[in-house]
Amino acid sequence: MLNRITLPVTPFMQNCSLVWCSTTNRAALIDPGGETERLLAALAERNLTLERIILTHGHLDHVGATGELQARTGVPVEGPGEADAYWIDGLPQQVQMFGFDPVPGFTPDRWLGAGDTVTVGEETLEVYHCPGHTPGHMVLVHKGQRLAFVGDVLFQGSIGRTDFPGGNHQQLLDSIRETLLPLGDDITFVPGHGPESTFGHERQHNPFLR
Repeated sequence: MLNRITLPVTPFMQNCSLVWCSTTNRAALIDPGGETERLLAALAERNLTLERIILTHGHLDHVGATGELQARTGVPVEGPGEADAYWIDGLPQQVQMFGFDPVPGFTPDRWLGAGDTVTVGEETLEVYHCPGHTPGHMVLVHKGQRLAFVGDVLFQGSIGRTDFPGGNHQQLLDSIRETLLPLGDDITFVPGHGPESTFGHERQHNPFLR
């Protein structure tokens, strides 16, 4: 079983997900946007072994703690898609743009693409390419538990911004309608910000999808 907790970090209240395999106690951090000490404490409190960092996309509020975590733990970084490399390379500019303290740079050990899988202990997450918010945005899905980690593609009652460089509103809508919603109304998703929802609820009630 894949266990999980959501840890909102940074002033943007970005949902970092700590996920772990109940059999092995091996864990991953999905989108560690900041507050390194808090994330490490959450691992230690549960006696978990961090084995990788997984990134849905390259925006600062989702990757800000990645360089420091990698330096301190030595774990690999997987994701996002290589089309987001310019966001990761531009972390110094992102820091200035959003008024954050400087963060260490990093290079992902593995760029992700549609059809890839990422393991957490004995559990497997399937990777879906969902561009629009950023060109290299990836979504992670645990099919057995009907659970998705969607980054900033979809929110309860809203969708991701598309006014940043590389954003595309129609592409984002296509990603949601053609890639995510067909996975099933019963899938619960953890968005990059705000409360969880299901694909079915958003299909029926999200004003951007009508």
